[in-house]
Amino acid sequence: MLAQRQSKILLAAGGMVLASWALSDFVYAAAAPFALTSATFKDGTMMPKKVANMNAPNAPMPNPNCVGENVSPQLSWGGAPEGTKSFALTMVDPEGRGGLGVFHWVSYGIPANVTSFAEGEVSKASDKYVGGKSTQGVGNYSGPCTPPGSPHHYTFKIIATDLDPKELPPGLTLPEFEAKLAGHAKGAAGLVGLFVKPQ
Repeated sequence: MLAQRQSKILLAAGGMVLASWALSDFVYAAAAPFALTSATFKDGTMMPKKVANMNAPNAPMPNPNCVGENVSPQLSWGGAPEGTKSFALTMVDPEGRGGLGVFHWVSYGIPANVTSFAEGEVSKASDKYVGGKSTQGVGNYSGPCTPPGSPHHYTFKIIATDLDPKELPPGLTLPEFEAKLAGHAKGAAGLVGLFVKPQ
């Protein structure tokens, strides 16, 4: 009888230990940090040539630094803050235009259930995001046309917001979007890809 009672106590204790392990795993998973990653390149490394921009066919004055295919990189994000209703994604070259910066991609209104874009998916308009207005004047991804020399640091940023996905109109520049975002940002995560015209 005593042995039977002891085995029941041991079983109960073992069950409590297992339950605490499972709970700690759940808490750890729930507390994962907000992060942005890419399968196309690793943070802080060179991006492949295909992500660079390309000249339009029959362009009257083609840019010799546009040497790619304008294939947008694959992007994934997770660990969004509680209360997120939509995301925004931007790509900025802080060294572009002699240090004034180039806004390569401004997008927002990405529904909270969208957590990735496939490679090449945002090189064109999509119903998964609202296109803003880049320095190049377009709403979709516009890749680098980096001159020879030192690599530029192309900064991708995902921003969690409490704005409804359809709340903002298309065509906002980055400064205009940031003004609308005041008081509505929940958190952000970043990723840096390097690029320079290959020699």
